[in-house]
This record gives sequence, C-alpha cells and structure tokens, in this order.
Amino acid sequence: MRVKDFEYHIEQDEDDAINPAHYTAGEVECFDAIASALNHDELRGYLKGQVIKYTWREGHKNGDEDLKKAQWYIERLIAMSDAE
Repeated sequence: MRVKDFEYHIEQDEDDAINPAHYTAGEVECFDAIASALNHDELRGYLKGQVIKYTWREGHKNGDEDLKKAQWYIERLIAMSDAE
C-alpha cells in the first residue's frame, strides 16, 4: 500500500505549529515525499518513530504541542490500518 492509498492530509496554515505552511513549500509536501520513498512497513516504522520522539520530548520541550504532533502521526497510523 502506498501513502496515496489512504487519507492522511490535514489542512495547513501559517499559524499552525503542528502543520506549518512551510512544509508545503514547493510542489510536494515533505511528508508526501518521505511517504513516497518508503514501503508500507517502513512508513509504519517512520510514523511510530515520530510518535515516540514527540511523546518522549513533550515534558522537556513543547508540552502539549509535542503531544499534538504525536497525535498527528498516530492519526496517520490509524488511517493506514483502516485502509488495509
């Protein structure tokens, strides 16, 4: 399954700390490029790693903002599971 096989996109705006507009600079969103370069299992591993990273650092860096970032990646994992 490729990333395009499931819905994951969340609208971005300049003031959104979770999905800042600079992630869509150019023709390809950064996450889309990463997801396109990975197979299904690799993408799941990447998403899980991001969840670990943001939950690990939430008490030391950005608090709830990091938990919201972790949630964004969890939502992608759930979308992948729902599409299987």
